[in-house]
Amino acid sequence: MAATPWVLLDALAEHALQHSNIELYQLHLEHAEGLAKAVDGGHLAPKAYFASEYNRQLIQAGKADYIPISLSDIPRLFRKGEQRIDVALIQVAPPDRHGICSLGISVEATRAACEVADIVIAHINPQMPRTHGDAFIHLNQIDIAYEQDLPLPEHSPSVLNQINRRIGEQIATLIDDGDCLQMGIGDIPDATLACLGQHQHLGIHTEMFSDGVIELCERGVIDNSRKRKHAGKLVTGFVLGSKKLYDFVDDNSAVVFLDIEYINSIETICRNPNMVSINSALQVDLSGQICADSLGTHIYSGVGGQLDFVMGANLSDHGRSILAFPSTAGGGQYSRIVPVLALGSGVVTPRGSVHYVVTEYGTANLRGKSLRERSRALINIAHPDFRETLEKQAYEYWHVRG
Repeated sequence: MAATPWVLLDALAEHALQHSNIELYQLHLEHAEGLAKAVDGGHLAPKAYFASEYNRQLIQAGKADYIPISLSDIPRLFRKGEQRIDVALIQVAPPDRHGICSLGISVEATRAACEVADIVIAHINPQMPRTHGDAFIHLNQIDIAYEQDLPLPEHSPSVLNQINRRIGEQIATLIDDGDCLQMGIGDIPDATLACLGQHQHLGIHTEMFSDGVIELCERGVIDNSRKRKHAGKLVTGFVLGSKKLYDFVDDNSAVVFLDIEYINSIETICRNPNMVSINSALQVDLSGQICADSLGTHIYSGVGGQLDFVMGANLSDHGRSILAFPSTAGGGQYSRIVPVLALGSGVVTPRGSVHYVVTEYGTANLRGKSLRERSRALINIAHPDFRETLEKQAYEYWHVRG
């Protein structure tokens, strides 16, 4: 993520030209374009738990591979020895007077990789924020260190359009005072947070967050006071956003970065009452199946923590899970609500676990609903241009009338 050790990756790409088939396991990478030459030559063999801009085409071309797995399972994969890690490449904040560095803005599965790796190589970056929680790593756990002062990758806050604002407004009606929220990065989370200014005592337990949270924390809307797990603390695994966000988490003891195996554990998530998960989708079919990692067989992102939080929110006292997305894609050419998922699509969240589905046209509550009831509810929140066709397809595929 934003803590991608791209300086080390650039060096790896250069030195890999002397070797072949070096397996590179990775989550989402920033500034990883320098790997392309080594990948093309067969020197590096990337295996992605999460695809990003640099490797989507490589995966599609068969030059890189994709591992579909829930984010919470990756640390277990390392710790159980199911995936051997010879070398961990990381980026850290400089050591304090006790020799303790910080993993900074991205703890997620990095901590687990460091625990099991034979060799840990670290880029020590003075611009990396020093964060609390499970982020600490002592210098004696680092075998090789390279220090260079470099800016971190930034993602600017979303510029919200009318569609995303309407989706945010719809989601906000499902959120009550005192709820504990999980949400990610992007237009819909930002639009939702922008609509929560009148709420009180909200909490955050999430795998990641971005800039939209800052203002609500500063205004006291998010105070984490009603949480049962880590009361008073904002819990996350990583952050990605602007420098303002990185300054916000720097040495902020109210924000704790924890191991993603723990954060995304269904058992941990459901311990907070009124847990609300907010995630997105690329497609949903009329039975409620959610595709979130691919466009047919074209891998777009990853499984991530969506199902972990959907299940955890569903098991939480008065919890709710929300899947939200614009009704169309491709500039309005395609409906995201479809009769059946595109061939090869990955079902990230099965239909039996889906609760609320939200578009700019409304909210469909699928919990406890039959296939026919689901079809009708989803067609009602599809873009009007596609509803007539969807009604015909609902009868053809699901025997649903009207």
